[in-house]
Amino acid sequence: MSAAPRTARGTRTRAKLLEAAESVFASVGYHEASIVKITEAAGVGLGTFYLYFDGKQAIFDEVVEDLNRRVRHAMTDAARSAGTRLEAERAGFRAFFRFTAEHPALYRIIRQAEFVSPGALRLHYTRIVNGYIEGLKAAQLSGEVREMDPTVAAWALMGIGELIGMRWVLWDEEGAVPATGPRPDVPEEVFEEMMQFIERALAPTSGSAPGPAANPTPPQEGTAP
Repeated sequence: MSAAPRTARGTRTRAKLLEAAESVFASVGYHEASIVKITEAAGVGLGTFYLYFDGKQAIFDEVVEDLNRRVRHAMTDAARSAGTRLEAERAGFRAFFRFTAEHPALYRIIRQAEFVSPGALRLHYTRIVNGYIEGLKAAQLSGEVREMDPTVAAWALMGIGELIGMRWVLWDEEGAVPATGPRPDVPEEVFEEMMQFIERALAPTSGSAPGPAANPTPPQEGTAP
């Protein structure tokens, strides 16, 4: 459980704690992290921590939710000007890879959540997928993508982005995961190969015809993995 700050100063302090917690959890892992390490990294007193969070589990769950919100907003903003579903896919994936290159803690912390907080892990993926499903449904109605189960397609597409990002953003050439620092973006040739695969998977079949909503598909919240 966490408490909402009542003042602007409180909002800044809470944000500092979340930023510090993200860094600490990413660098040393949940079990080696401590509230003392988080408050030291944030430059606040130990007692201040408990004004906003009940404990380490509470701030970990909030970090997962905060990362999820930020990556979904990044993808949605990038896809907003797209005229077609495939353009939205391309823009959303680029934004996702850019975000993970700048915030590699996303991968590290989500991986920890599998064991530390399964509920937070499920919430992270479900929030992304739910917006994705709605976008695919709309694109099917407009004839932009072929008929398919949008739920299965959404999870499959998210899996593509997740694993491509892990291989070419998170890992170095030897397969190791550097402890800290920004990571490189996905190489352009890898990105284009991935997009060709996705475009072939989504392309309408020869017998497909636009449905009643034959306008460009509006971007949905979280339209890429």
